[in-house]
Amino acid sequence: MIAAAVGTAWLTGVTQADEPGVIEFDEGERSRILSHGPWPLPWTPDRSNRVSGNVHAIDLGERLFFDEKLSPKGNVSCGSCHIAEYNWTDGVKRGVGQAMVDRNTPTLMNMRHHRWFALDGAADSLWSQSMRPIVDPRELASNAAHVAKHLRQDADLSCRYEKTFGASPAAHSDEAVLVGVGKLMAAFQETLTTDVTPFDMFRDALARGDQAAAALYPREARRGLKIFIGKGNCSTCHTGPMFSNGEFHNIGVSQVIDGDAKKVDGGRRDGIRKLMASKFNLLGPYNDDTNRASAVQISHLKPEQRHFGEFKTPSLRNVGYTGPYMHNGELHTLEHVLNHYTELDVKRLHAGGPSMLKPLRLTNAETADLVAFLQTLNMDRAPPWRGKEYAIPPCVLKDKTVESENYFAP
Repeated sequence: MIAAAVGTAWLTGVTQADEPGVIEFDEGERSRILSHGPWPLPWTPDRSNRVSGNVHAIDLGERLFFDEKLSPKGNVSCGSCHIAEYNWTDGVKRGVGQAMVDRNTPTLMNMRHHRWFALDGAADSLWSQSMRPIVDPRELASNAAHVAKHLRQDADLSCRYEKTFGASPAAHSDEAVLVGVGKLMAAFQETLTTDVTPFDMFRDALARGDQAAAALYPREARRGLKIFIGKGNCSTCHTGPMFSNGEFHNIGVSQVIDGDAKKVDGGRRDGIRKLMASKFNLLGPYNDDTNRASAVQISHLKPEQRHFGEFKTPSLRNVGYTGPYMHNGELHTLEHVLNHYTELDVKRLHAGGPSMLKPLRLTNAETADLVAFLQTLNMDRAPPWRGKEYAIPPCVLKDKTVESENYFAP
């Protein structure tokens, strides 16, 4: 960290141009900086998943996440592509299960705070998204019958399933067991959250007027932050504490797959079609929120041409650990990403309607400062996680669903 002699300019907007080390933020910039916190966000349960936060569900969901026997070939699990040491992604351009998929593997960190799931928004709950790779022929290539059979035949898994849901997998249909597995895995993934970062410490110091603490924030990161909320216009889409508006945009990245013009990724347009057709969306029978208050009303959604090539804005938290970047992993480093925006080809954007994007024309120094800022969105240490190898006592079914045992309870 670089300590600088900081006056009150960054707090109040008062100009102190002659003071060495000062990076000035006016009131508007200060407000935009404060909008990216506080972090972490409070825990709120997923009402569509009745085992959200349940300690038994989290435990079993973690086991199933790494269980290669969920795939008929016994060689792939969800943990094959979402690797803890890689910030719950895989560090490669496109994921590989039984075969290579079309998209880059997104991180699972902070997934509980998302509204839409998958890069195309084809799911409106974390549990329904968790089911998709299980049945995708290029990933686990499984099906409801195989998943249900595995849980029914494994005495320990069956016991833990009953301890969580109050009924054994034998009492549920194959499809209901598959949905249950999705909800268990979602409960586990809800525990994967990022910690406080150097940016958060600076932002909080700014909020409370603590100049000494704020002075520890690197000077180059402050310059990059000023570009991020100003010239770069980055905070228009990378909003709020998550550094993402959670919506979908076309940013000029190619939708062609493997160089074959006949193979294209339709992005959000195709995602809407899949969401509307799915019986596992929140308007369907498996939503545990009987009032449907958690349901995203999808009846108004219509897959239009303007949605073609749009992909979800990723969170920038831990962004330094999630490369390669973009939906197809075509940009290897943060510098490559910023060069994409610097040299943006506006002809590749939607023709209809105004676009927020224009070539940024960043200098090399500005690019370096922006990268320095983005690196302060990384945690200084790895997230607390016990790992998949730990001592496990056998399941003993003394009681059934214990809703009061909440993992997130203080």
